[in-house]
Amino acid sequence: MNFENAVVLITGANRGLGLAFAKEALKRGAKKVYAAARNPASITLEGVTPVQLDVTNAAEVLRVAQELKDVTLLVNNAGVAELGPILADDAVTMMQRQLDVNLYGPLRLSQAFAPTLKANGGGAIVNVLSIASWITGPLLATYSVTKSAAWSMTNALRQELLSQNTQVLALHVGFIDTDLTKGLEVPKVTPEFVVARTYDGLEQGLSQVLADEGTQQVHAALSGYPDIYLKALPEHG
Repeated sequence: MNFENAVVLITGANRGLGLAFAKEALKRGAKKVYAAARNPASITLEGVTPVQLDVTNAAEVLRVAQELKDVTLLVNNAGVAELGPILADDAVTMMQRQLDVNLYGPLRLSQAFAPTLKANGGGAIVNVLSIASWITGPLLATYSVTKSAAWSMTNALRQELLSQNTQVLALHVGFIDTDLTKGLEVPKVTPEFVVARTYDGLEQGLSQVLADEGTQQVHAALSGYPDIYLKALPEHG
């Protein structure tokens, strides 16, 4: 993926990691950056084009896809995290809310923009995942389920878009120093660091980026066959 003359759409681009994605895209020479948020008035970064978009609203997703026919890179960054154990009384409700943003949101956007990316030469999709795609705990139990589902969806998406030459990159990372993690006394990395690693991976043609040391350690401990999930299951036994 080459950023020169790229046209980038970033969801959840009004703050935190999404804002950092937008800033770095401009820095790397993107031709145009669409910064999407539920409230476009919250987009204040100079040089981007604000876009009203609620990723949980299927009609809005389709409208944006019909309007933005020049997109070559989709960054599915919008996400939500709710704290609570898996056996909490409201665990199902919490999980449903998070699934709508963390899983169905990126899927809606990817479905809607796949034809556009194909028409523009293939392009790329970045799905922002998490170390919690692989490892969980009581604090982030329901969130972890949604990110595991989004990880599996990303791998399936990569296989289906291979024939149209669309690069699909999964970003896995631990805690990032944003409003989302405010108040959590845990080691954190900066949004700028994560974005730089992600865009470097895109330019190198990678399928995934493990942005921080903790994520790399968890990934290494998964099994003796790293990256096997990047491949499709054999059609015959």
